[in-house]
Amino acid sequence: MLVFVPIVLALISGAVASSGDRSQQFNRCVSKCDLDICQIQRPHLPLALRLTGWTCLDNCKYDCMHSVTSNDVASGRAVQQYYGKWPFWRLAGIQEPASVLFSLLNLWAHAHGLSMIRKHVSADHPMKTYYTIWAMVSINAWLWSSVFHTRAQKLLDLPTTEKLDYFGAALAILFALYYTVIRHFHLYPSTRSGLTSRPFRGLKRTSMAHKAWSLFCCTIYVGHVLYLSLLPRFDYSYNMIFNLVIGLTHNILWALYSLPASMTLLKRFPNEPRSYRPPFASSAALFVLLTTAATALELFDFPPWGGYIDAHSLWHLSTAPISLFWYRFLVEDATEPGWRFSRS
Repeated sequence: MLVFVPIVLALISGAVASSGDRSQQFNRCVSKCDLDICQIQRPHLPLALRLTGWTCLDNCKYDCMHSVTSNDVASGRAVQQYYGKWPFWRLAGIQEPASVLFSLLNLWAHAHGLSMIRKHVSADHPMKTYYTIWAMVSINAWLWSSVFHTRAQKLLDLPTTEKLDYFGAALAILFALYYTVIRHFHLYPSTRSGLTSRPFRGLKRTSMAHKAWSLFCCTIYVGHVLYLSLLPRFDYSYNMIFNLVIGLTHNILWALYSLPASMTLLKRFPNEPRSYRPPFASSAALFVLLTTAATALELFDFPPWGGYIDAHSLWHLSTAPISLFWYRFLVEDATEPGWRFSRS
């Protein structure tokens, strides 16, 4: 878990600290632009900027940011961040085009994964509903990610899209943990078709465990959203730690799933002995390694290549194929014969 500590610190520092927007050169430039252009000339912005909600003052901040950055580069000074973000070149009003493109790629990956779940997982499988909902929640998260990165800079003052991005991501991460606990500890209700065995003695006990876990997760999420919504200033530190703790717990549970048969701690399937380990179990461990490696990209924060590609956008790019890999694993796990009753 210690490997994630520097990631937390790196992301927190990027979210709450910057030097560019506090510099006198930048603020003088913005004030002069606002007075000379916005208040006196009152220009008509291009259609692409108006469609993406840019104002004259927003445009002043954008132009001044790049003006100061050009001077810094020419003078051999380090490129500064502005409002916690690198100075990206916009494209048709889109503030971070690479992150938007890769967010949409992730959206497609989850939409494709949803299609895989619907096509290959039996309708009466106890986990199908959970996987379907998770895919939809993830699609929603990446939709808001693309909207947020369209005009992500805090210099544009869009707290609503920022919160929808963060809350959507938190819901996707928490729901992944939610279905993982249900799957690993067999908290799902029994099905009439007899697809699964009852993990506890009596439906009432199973139902109570499921309800308690569901209520706990709902309470955690509502509390998370209310806490961040009611604060006068968004708590980036808490938000990042919340997501990392949930994500780490999720990954640890799937790492346990992949342990060798001699070290098994979980009963993977309701109708197989605890020692039974399917041949594809190592895929869960590979998923954990891939997600950890992808998250580590955030450690190598650097000014955007060509003004477009930074470490965060590369992280978005890396998660799309990992998501497809994970859906293939979920389908393989769900179609494992160990879910069915053995017949004599």
